[in-house]
Amino acid sequence: MGSDSDLTVMQAASDILKQFQIDHEVTVVSAHRTPMRMVEYAQKAKDRGLKVIIAGAGGAAHLPGMVASITSLPVIGVPIKSSNSIDGWDSVLSILQMPNGVPVATVALNAAKNAGILAAEIIGTSDQGVSTKVSDYKNSLTNEVIEKVEKLKKEGWENTFDS
Repeated sequence: MGSDSDLTVMQAASDILKQFQIDHEVTVVSAHRTPMRMVEYAQKAKDRGLKVIIAGAGGAAHLPGMVASITSLPVIGVPIKSSNSIDGWDSVLSILQMPNGVPVATVALNAAKNAGILAAEIIGTSDQGVSTKVSDYKNSLTNEVIEKVEKLKKEGWENTFDS
């Protein structure tokens, strides 16, 4: 993440990766305040065994794109609505509007949990154990919705669609 103030958002990515039992690291790497640290981090990430990088940043949000320009690993950008943000749009557009040749997968504003899930899906393409955990997680989402449908029925709400 670009700043420790981003941890309140980025925590969700760490939490879901822990749920899937995926080892990961959490650190601060600023594209603007520590550019040499950012370059070193991105250059050495693959050699350290990382498979995907999730980079969250607010404001100008150059971190995900700059990291993606340095590494061959997939990079997932998390735009963060920060204190100096223009309602988050500056972060969204900074990460989303990458030039051809330097892709960054971009999730919704403050959607670090989705970044964690996407990272797990990417890792799951070569790790059956992780793939199974992601599938189980998605099945649990289906079950939650069906439980809500049943609850509405019990409360007397009309349900015109039964699958």
